[in-house]
Amino acid sequence: MTDVSTGGASGTGAPDPALDSKIPDGPIADKWENHKFDLKLVNPANKRKFTVIIVGTGLAGAAAAASLGELGYNVKAFCYQDSPRRAHSIAAQGGINAAKNYRNDGDSVHRLFYDTVKGGDYRAREANVHRLAEVSVDIIDQCAAQGVPFAREYGGLLDNRSFGGAQVSRTFYARGQTGQQLLLGAYQALARQIDAGTVEMFSRTEMLDLVMKDGRAVGIVVRDLVTGDVSSHSGHAVVLGTGGYSNAFFLSTNAKGCNVTAAWRAHRKGAYFANPCFTQIHPTCIPASEEFQSKLTLMSESLRNDGRIWVPGDSGDERAAIEIPPDERDYYLERRYPAFGNLVPRDVASRAAKLEVDRGRGVGSKKNGVYLDFADAISRLGRDTIEEKYGNLFQMYERITGEDPYAQPMRIFPALHYTMGGLWVDYDLMSTIPGCYVVGGGKFLRSRRQPPGRVRSHAGPGRRILRPAVHDLRLPGRSAR
Repeated sequence: MTDVSTGGASGTGAPDPALDSKIPDGPIADKWENHKFDLKLVNPANKRKFTVIIVGTGLAGAAAAASLGELGYNVKAFCYQDSPRRAHSIAAQGGINAAKNYRNDGDSVHRLFYDTVKGGDYRAREANVHRLAEVSVDIIDQCAAQGVPFAREYGGLLDNRSFGGAQVSRTFYARGQTGQQLLLGAYQALARQIDAGTVEMFSRTEMLDLVMKDGRAVGIVVRDLVTGDVSSHSGHAVVLGTGGYSNAFFLSTNAKGCNVTAAWRAHRKGAYFANPCFTQIHPTCIPASEEFQSKLTLMSESLRNDGRIWVPGDSGDERAAIEIPPDERDYYLERRYPAFGNLVPRDVASRAAKLEVDRGRGVGSKKNGVYLDFADAISRLGRDTIEEKYGNLFQMYERITGEDPYAQPMRIFPALHYTMGGLWVDYDLMSTIPGCYVVGGGKFLRSRRQPPGRVRSHAGPGRRILRPAVHDLRLPGRSAR
């Protein structure tokens, strides 16, 4: 594996030509609109002449397949599950952000852009982030049109709630199962295109290799997981929407089927893999209960809206949570970060919880968690309101732990959840292999022009681009720090 910096391919300071981000010129607020105008259009009659291969049918893959099919392209979609509805995208429980400012609390496209860049530790490519903020308002409308049952206020408008790292309420949600409902909406749109004949669906199929011709991606080789038959499929473009590599780390929240082999096979053919150490530690997971667990379960980010996080004031306190009076508890996030309270960014909440456990103030039989307490919210809003907002999450917690979260606090602890590293892509989401595009959690966006001084040390060495070498085709990885 060859390790190249975004500042130079050979240590000479010369930029690697493969890492041209192709960011449009002009002010950041105008880049996307200018870029759309400059793109070459394909008239409806010619769209039928092109075939697009999409690997993975989670939220990104299914939405891309449905949208391209609706536009008139011929689409071949592949997934290794028995149905696109089985994608791990259902684990995105808490909500989806958009700068619609329904609450009139000062939100805007620019504020969403700012919060996202800051929340990404200043590592994201700003031009792509601003595009994300711009199109967020349209994505919510698209999801609602697909039938996603977002929560609504009494007057009928879509409701919002808060998420970590923001001081405005911009998160649209469907109770505690937003990811599942979004996936069902995308699946319905995909199924419509399958019925219309614009999308051909291949389930229970694994991608074995990326087919190249003259340095360009022109197809894939797949295996039928039921019959074992191997076949090849050609197309004018290949889109990978196969998710991240979080299972490379111990006790991830990802499903065990999230195996990142499609991205590895693209990397083996020449796609650069960037910054594998850049991972998200989610603060609200159920702590491990035994040494032989294969994964952890994520509790929704949304729980921090009404739950208060605390630990006993003294280390080694063996009393049950309900026996510890309020003046002997340390609500450490509210104490340290009064402007955000329990809704600090995920990395801040995760580091703080780890620090408290390391200080000997962990809770539970293994002393490996902190409390997430809803007693105040239940007293203020009533149990029925809390059950309406988080009922399915409370049920899931009780089934896993055997503890009633209405009667005693939940126990939570950070765990590996999302990976921001992945196959490097440019502004058009194309990898370093022409014709091979990457969408969703499998891609990595970062501008080589970003000052290296903004890279912080806690996530490991910052700008790492891993270029495949003929003599070493292993998947790159780094141990967590």
